[in-house]
Amino acid sequence: MARASGPVNYLWGMKIKFGTDGWRAIIAREFTVDQVARVAQGTASWLLAHHSHPTVVLGSDCRFGGRMFAEVVATVLAQNGVKVLWDQNDFVSTPMVSLGTFQKGAQAGIILTASHNPPAYNGFKIKAHYGGPAIPSMISEVEALIPEEVPTLTHAVDHWISQGMVQKLDLMQAYLDKIRSNFDLDAIAGISHGLAFDAMYGAGQRVIPTLFPKAHLLHCQHNPGFNGQAPEPIARNLHELSTTMANQSHLKIGLAVDGDADRIGLVDASGNFVDSHHILMLLVAYLAGVQERKGRVVVSFSVSPRIAKVCEHYGLELEVTPIGFKYICEIMCHGGVLVGGEESGGIAIDGYIPERDGIWIGLTLMEYMAKSGKTLEELIQEVYAISGTFCYDRWDLHIEDSHKAEVMSKLAKGAYTHFGPYTVQRTESTDGYKCWLNENDWVMFRASGTEPVLRIYAESNTREETEAILKAAQSTLYGA
Repeated sequence: MARASGPVNYLWGMKIKFGTDGWRAIIAREFTVDQVARVAQGTASWLLAHHSHPTVVLGSDCRFGGRMFAEVVATVLAQNGVKVLWDQNDFVSTPMVSLGTFQKGAQAGIILTASHNPPAYNGFKIKAHYGGPAIPSMISEVEALIPEEVPTLTHAVDHWISQGMVQKLDLMQAYLDKIRSNFDLDAIAGISHGLAFDAMYGAGQRVIPTLFPKAHLLHCQHNPGFNGQAPEPIARNLHELSTTMANQSHLKIGLAVDGDADRIGLVDASGNFVDSHHILMLLVAYLAGVQERKGRVVVSFSVSPRIAKVCEHYGLELEVTPIGFKYICEIMCHGGVLVGGEESGGIAIDGYIPERDGIWIGLTLMEYMAKSGKTLEELIQEVYAISGTFCYDRWDLHIEDSHKAEVMSKLAKGAYTHFGPYTVQRTESTDGYKCWLNENDWVMFRASGTEPVLRIYAESNTREETEAILKAAQSTLYGA
């Protein structure tokens, strides 16, 4: 357990910094009981500085040690006078914690999760009272309040439960109730036999089987190691779902969610991956075109610029933010946003909390299919009639930090004028560097905020051309 005295290990007083969404680190190396206790103490200090009798909703996902780390958080918060509403399930998703935070009127929510990161990671996400990611200014204040010393735990968690400072609740049931009151589940049930659902061994694994028993299920078991694969719903991680869709003719839509179920991936009936750019455009078409709802569309810098054509078609204002859903959330909290989302699969819509939710977005698109009587492919073709056909892809390069820093420095100086046969015409640097190659084609570079990775994004009219741009960019970075 956490301690305040005794031998000091090499992690004592290490600086803890939150990334694009939470603090994440490797379990048993940096992500330890002691370091989690320090972050919990910083969070408690922030809450007490702003609220007289704060309450926190607490949960953990499927990762190794989740309940153990959550127990430490509950204990630290309770002994500081912060009331804790601790989920009674053995794991829950991030959207469940966010929804519970809002519904319970809590001042904050905490979920122990590393989202889509590899199995060796765990993390600490903070949610604000509105049921979405804490805004950057709040996170900065929490970081500044994290103590160097490890707080001493004066009592075990059972003591705080007996004192009423830690209480149990069922976030899973509250989440299911919210879904049942917001979707036409009868209509969706009519096509649910054509649904394949890949939970990627993550915390969303119980929702779809509960709602739609006829769905075809993949990886809906508790496996803290995620079978050795990062639970990120992108094309290269969804080969089994794609093969299943292609080989079983009755399946019409494949839905995948990440480790904490806040990101979405889709696969069509032929086994083709449907990326977030297409999903965002489909949502605009449904919410604005069919339901005739109004509002702004807010997307991160890495989202396809083609979204502008769809927004213009429906008379919607488009706003572009730096990468990180917290920026989108901050705008959504002021109202008037119809759809907000990222390239990485994190998407939120009006009428819910300002939070990413892969299952919620998947159900919205299934409702679109059910009510329109059209296939996913037909709906995408309707979007293409507005945006034009396009293909997007992203490569994640695992390179040495020194090389990554060199690349980013060169990009900042405009040193890359060509990538193979492609000439850079102009560069945008809202977050990372987006190099335009012509009117529609672009390649973008950004260093990951949570992993030792350099991401390369590209878009063109065809998959072949997109892949050619990515190959040219990679070759240039490695001096080939």
